[in-house]
Amino acid sequence: MNTPGGNTVSTAEHTVSMMMALARHIPAADASTHSGKWERGGKFLGTQLAGKTLGVIGLGRIGKEVARRALGLDMKVLGVDPFLAPDRAAQLGIESVPDIDQLLPRCDFLTIHVPGGDETRDLIGAERLAKLKRGARVLNCARGGIINEEALVDALRSGHVAGAALDVFVQEPPGDHPLLKLPNVVVTPHLGASTVEAQDAVAREAAQLLIGFLTRGVVQFAVNMAAVDRTELEELRLYVDMGRRLGLLHAQMSQGAIRRAELSYRGEVARRSTKLITAAFAAGLLETHLAQDVNIVNAELLARERGIEIVEQLSPKKGDFSTLIKADVQTDKKTYTAAGTLFGNQYLRLVQLGPYHLDSYLDGVMLLFTHRDVPGLIGFIGNIFGKHQVNIAQMTVGRQHAGGEAIAVLNLDSLPPEDALKEVRQHPQISSLSIVKLPPAGQMPAWFG
Repeated sequence: MNTPGGNTVSTAEHTVSMMMALARHIPAADASTHSGKWERGGKFLGTQLAGKTLGVIGLGRIGKEVARRALGLDMKVLGVDPFLAPDRAAQLGIESVPDIDQLLPRCDFLTIHVPGGDETRDLIGAERLAKLKRGARVLNCARGGIINEEALVDALRSGHVAGAALDVFVQEPPGDHPLLKLPNVVVTPHLGASTVEAQDAVAREAAQLLIGFLTRGVVQFAVNMAAVDRTELEELRLYVDMGRRLGLLHAQMSQGAIRRAELSYRGEVARRSTKLITAAFAAGLLETHLAQDVNIVNAELLARERGIEIVEQLSPKKGDFSTLIKADVQTDKKTYTAAGTLFGNQYLRLVQLGPYHLDSYLDGVMLLFTHRDVPGLIGFIGNIFGKHQVNIAQMTVGRQHAGGEAIAVLNLDSLPPEDALKEVRQHPQISSLSIVKLPPAGQMPAWFG
């Protein structure tokens, strides 16, 4: 088990402290005064926070606490988080912005509170730094590598970014790093959770978790097991796997802030323990976007905290398939639909996307694109991927009538380079395109055990 809440306040306070230190040149002024100087002139002329706009990327536990403190400093707070509904953000005093690229030009200060890893590496690179208003300041007290360090050095040297405050680096300690040589950079050695209170809170929370488990058998915040009967979970293995994969699929193809998810169970699956499958779906929906571990124990609670309603509909009557799980996800932009079924005793299949019926594998790298059903389009894509050494393992097309709108799913053996995707997007009959990355077939999450 882990202790996700113990360091929240300390990390939020450290972020605000770094923002203040950056705005008022406190580290440099302190060093100057310690050296015997008394430089009250324009060298350390700062900027006040009141009236400024803070952009927050990631409104989980820490991001929300940073926002709350910024509002207390009379700052305007904008936020981006696909799993916090705009009306819930408004209740917190935060203006929800649809995406990062719309947020950046409006920020005086930018702070990032998302998990590290492949999904967020270089989330803020040269292109996005250039979208910030000139003179903006950036903060990273989350994980190293979310802001591309080389691009940040260039932006600071050019003056486009006025300053940066960093508590984390890609490599720690950073060694002889160019960022450490810039006068407009404030740095600390990963001190976000380094307070007496945070360490005490984490220790107390850990003790309480152990007491709860040893005295009452209660499991909370599990990272490597599910708090359900193991026999029941094993019997539902394929259904749980299907639910999680549908959640992962929706997390990557849905645009806008998620408000509601409705899971419809039809046929044989409706007679099973669908609560476990729904929890697995919620875990898949959230796991790549949250800094804390997400599993079937805590996923639905985390969804509710972000204003996402998850409901079930059950019908034991069979339709076209002996068993069917359909997930409709409503965002502030539109509703997305995906449905899956089981073939035999081991094969998971995607059989519906939106209004279109199809038959696709539900694993590995998937290219999804909507298009007009015209001759030559598949050959066009095949030639591009062949040129870039990307092998197409399987392909399926769903359409309602010949020559009309359609959707295609390509299962690929490797992730296509961005240049290949740019070429594909240029086809005039392709209206949208997205890449979805799912686990290999049969691979279960760590919490399954």
